[in-house]
Amino acid sequence: MRKALIVLVALPLLALGAQPAVAHGHGDGKTLRQAAPRDLRIGSAVAGGGHHVDQPYPDPFTYDRPYRKVLAREFNSVSPENQMKWEFIHPERNRYNFGPADAIVRFARENGQVVRGHTLLWHSQNPAWLNEGTFTKAELRSILKSHIFTVVGHYRGKIQQWDVANEIFNENGEYRQENIFIRELGPGIVADAFRWAHQADPRAQLFLNDYGVEWPGVKVDAYEALAKQLLADRVPLHGFASQAHLSMRYGAPDQLASVLQRFDDLGLHTAITELDVRMDLPEGGVPTAEQLATQATYYKTVLDACLAVDGCNSFTIWGFTDKYSWVPVFFPSEGAATVMWDDFAKKPAYYALRDTLKAARR
Repeated sequence: MRKALIVLVALPLLALGAQPAVAHGHGDGKTLRQAAPRDLRIGSAVAGGGHHVDQPYPDPFTYDRPYRKVLAREFNSVSPENQMKWEFIHPERNRYNFGPADAIVRFARENGQVVRGHTLLWHSQNPAWLNEGTFTKAELRSILKSHIFTVVGHYRGKIQQWDVANEIFNENGEYRQENIFIRELGPGIVADAFRWAHQADPRAQLFLNDYGVEWPGVKVDAYEALAKQLLADRVPLHGFASQAHLSMRYGAPDQLASVLQRFDDLGLHTAITELDVRMDLPEGGVPTAEQLATQATYYKTVLDACLAVDGCNSFTIWGFTDKYSWVPVFFPSEGAATVMWDDFAKKPAYYALRDTLKAARR
């Protein structure tokens, strides 16, 4: 039997006024959030910020009303795709840009949704002032501490989970030297980041988050060793998350449940945080029926893994419509990675998720 973890965590948020509308409750399972078991949050990334700034359309969350309607109807958890990353929320050393993320948090409260904060310590999408600045070790430490206290503190009581340390290991299970804070301050800064985030918001669940951890290997081993050390040192680590950015060039992650279980055995929550399944598109750009069916099995495989582990309490796809997917920007030969077409029509992958969630409720 799955543990009823999320409901307890969500209560403080609902007490702030985020009462879910009747249509968003557990009804006939016509939407993903209605179909889901009560102890599992179903989420999506909220498009905007980052690479979207360079795309030939207005900010999706702000200006696309049909997009927001689907976001509210289908999901009870949201993750700012880029709006809380350093380069967007902290563009200058002494200036923060909270407006876009604030709008997402307000939207979530209005629609009975929780929010996953993303992300506090990462090697990528950092502002030029940080990457190109000349700082002493003491200054860098102060910059990170101030950022975490300012951002997490700004959303105190409004964020269910934070991706505190994001992609801190490379494929060899070694700390990424591209991360300016780890490179200059050493791996111990990871523990400090968790401590500071916990001090800034004691109610938020704090996660390690990475891609390429869907199969056993040296990267998973590195995270397990780190998690054990952090817990032994009484660092406030609460969860481990698999991003699950997948490609159909490779096999479905059929060992993911065993990976998640290793962290569940440590007493941690687990989560799927950024799931999408990209594919090589045929000439003309339209996937075949066979490709769509295969994609659906990948999505189901990941959801099955989460459902198989008691402490897997959050399942997030990285955007729900191809219209705003990050994939073609970063993988030009691949695409069609989400569960809906540009016009929000549903793909087989959507129905695979919904039917699997409905079956899990019985």
